[in-house]
Amino acid sequence: MSSGGAQEVANGPHISFEEFETLFNATKRWSDFSPETLERGALNYITPEVVISATALAAEGVVVPMALAWNTVSGPDNHKPALHYMTEMGDTDDEQPACIKDFLGVDYHGKAVSHLDAMTHIVFKDQLFGGRKASEQITSTGSGWATVDKLGPIVTRGVMLDIALFEGKKWIEPGTAVRKIDVLAMEERFGFTIGTGDCVLLRSGHFARRAELGVWDPSDFSAGFHFDVMELFKERRVSVIGADGDSDVRPSPVHGVHSPIHVLALPALGIPLLDNLQLESLSRQCLKSNRWTFTIVVSPLNVPRGTGSPVNPIAIF
Repeated sequence: MSSGGAQEVANGPHISFEEFETLFNATKRWSDFSPETLERGALNYITPEVVISATALAAEGVVVPMALAWNTVSGPDNHKPALHYMTEMGDTDDEQPACIKDFLGVDYHGKAVSHLDAMTHIVFKDQLFGGRKASEQITSTGSGWATVDKLGPIVTRGVMLDIALFEGKKWIEPGTAVRKIDVLAMEERFGFTIGTGDCVLLRSGHFARRAELGVWDPSDFSAGFHFDVMELFKERRVSVIGADGDSDVRPSPVHGVHSPIHVLALPALGIPLLDNLQLESLSRQCLKSNRWTFTIVVSPLNVPRGTGSPVNPIAIF
């Protein structure tokens, strides 16, 4: 969003694949953790002291969920709809009690399901977080490294970067990049400082725009972070990043890399990502409470060898 260097375009300066590879190698944080804790990546920064401090923010007794509704309808932003159907209807003539059961199924990595990406979700040049080779860890039964069952539950401080509110708009347009300088300006405006163990959430107003203007495919057209933000998040020891999109701005500012934030967050920094959050209610609550920090709880499913999980994160004020 802010003005930048010589190659400045609508979504920030562009760099080549080779320049991005250099950035990846300079960004990766593979030696910061012990071998015993490496698979948890940046979640190691959420210490008991961080949890205690975060839970003290739950002073009003207000709980705000952030998950999208389970979406079984195909559309431009839902290429693989979730499944929900009944397996037992309870329709029996027997006087005894009967069961009513249903089935859920989902290919959740996409644009329609609120989910957590584990670090094993993204590979860059055969490298997973910590330097493990994807070719040696990934099989048809899942991943043998940095999986979602190593991550949850997560309880920490949530921080809302409400860029739409900051800009005085209902939403910022797809293709708009949020830069490091924008994050620093939001810190000053809203009165917080991103710190160790935080879960940082970006509200672009994605679902406000969707409700008013209709559905589009955000796969190649979305608001999100520019890659220069990741330097700040590394410096501040952020533990989780999330957004009402999937954190990446598109078109991508990196030639040959569709999702540079995913690459820098997951295999380089070991920061799990929360994708496709419904942040409109949270935005209203932050404004009502006049604070943009809160307790956040994220509890992924306990899926051995899983690359992520559907989630319903909750904020507590």
